[in-house]
Amino acid sequence: MAKKPQLSFWQIWNMSFGFMGVQIGYSLQNGNTSRILSALGAEVEHLSYFWLAAPLAGLIVQPIIGLFSDNTWTRLGRRIPFILVGAIISALAMFFMPNSEFFTYILPPLFFGAFMLLFMDTSFNVTMQPFRALVGDMVSEEQRNRGYSIQSFLINAGAVIGSLLPFILTWIGVSNIPAPGEKVAPTVIWAFYFGGGALLLSVLWTSFKTKEYPPEEYRKYNQTNKEAEIKKPSFLKLLKEIPVTMWRLSIVQFFSWFALFLTWVYTTPGVAQNVWNTVPGDSISAGYNEASNWVGVIFAGYSLFGALFSLIMAKLANKLGRKTIYMLALLLGGAGLISMVFIKNQYGLIFSMVGLGIAWAAILAMPYAILSAALPTNKMGVYMGIFNATITIPQIAAGLLGSLVLTLVGGQAILMLGVAGLSMVAAGVSVIFVKEYIVAAKE
Repeated sequence: MAKKPQLSFWQIWNMSFGFMGVQIGYSLQNGNTSRILSALGAEVEHLSYFWLAAPLAGLIVQPIIGLFSDNTWTRLGRRIPFILVGAIISALAMFFMPNSEFFTYILPPLFFGAFMLLFMDTSFNVTMQPFRALVGDMVSEEQRNRGYSIQSFLINAGAVIGSLLPFILTWIGVSNIPAPGEKVAPTVIWAFYFGGGALLLSVLWTSFKTKEYPPEEYRKYNQTNKEAEIKKPSFLKLLKEIPVTMWRLSIVQFFSWFALFLTWVYTTPGVAQNVWNTVPGDSISAGYNEASNWVGVIFAGYSLFGALFSLIMAKLANKLGRKTIYMLALLLGGAGLISMVFIKNQYGLIFSMVGLGIAWAAILAMPYAILSAALPTNKMGVYMGIFNATITIPQIAAGLLGSLVLTLVGGQAILMLGVAGLSMVAAGVSVIFVKEYIVAAKE
């Protein structure tokens, strides 16, 4: 098998640059979905049900996209056509969701908003899945840690921008309170406009700056043949042949993404009640909207800390091992989430974000660096798509159980972050049992 060429920093950067735009949109969704749906009439105890749209979309879409992209060869490449189409649809959905109240002639606002959430997240998944496989396709084993660390940095940079947008717009004078008779604040609406545009432009950059290996060159680097690509294995056969590394990583993924889902759903109402002393059910007061903006700031904080950690993560993983870095990062994330339960000062929450940011950076990179080394190259896309089930299933579980757990903790949204922290600690402990096929080479 011919050795893959070493890529320059900017080649790897351009390859994942579009993911930064996708994450701007995804962060706006994570930071503002509860805010928008609450304004449209959703009760706090029902929010987790609406959030099920995202993991359900990913569970169905990503394996399909992975399978098709494995067997697609076009003038643009294998993965890029899917990235580009998904980005166009995502941008359109972002323009519509915050304006759901103006489409009552089609559906009631809450139902239209929920439908746009499903539509938006489905298209996010169409775009995101091929980005993971693209790095696996293009980079050598020696550059694998670097490739996924750069991708993690760009994802976190996008998350910082997306999370801060409503806060920045408020600071420059855009109203953070809905106009009389309206439901969603102008800061949110304009943030989604900006996010949709940034998403589309950044994906276009990747699409035109990245040249995927043509079929013959790809086969040379990955020791595969045309006949093997044409013959599509059954889904059951694929499941039977899943490497042990993927099964054990799925346990880690379950606990970590269960924790993240609870964090995204309950941070806004939890912080509003715990720090701003709002009452349950309040979703339009100045205090609640101020808390919502601050949640955007601290979410930007954990993304910023994640981006900074991404700069050194590859070197640490090369020196200490991927598993060690992954485990320590998740334990720090759990500690950060648990600390939020006890913090009553808005600025103190920034310190909690250090641990969560380190965990987030590792979650975005280490599982894929570990997994891609264990996968057959001609099935990289489909297995990455199947692996996405380890992200979506725990979120579905958290969505279905969220209301019950909230009842068990006395209806206090802030305690849900404590539950999330314990789940993240369990994820860190589970890393011990993951089997690595290949030890990362030194760069």
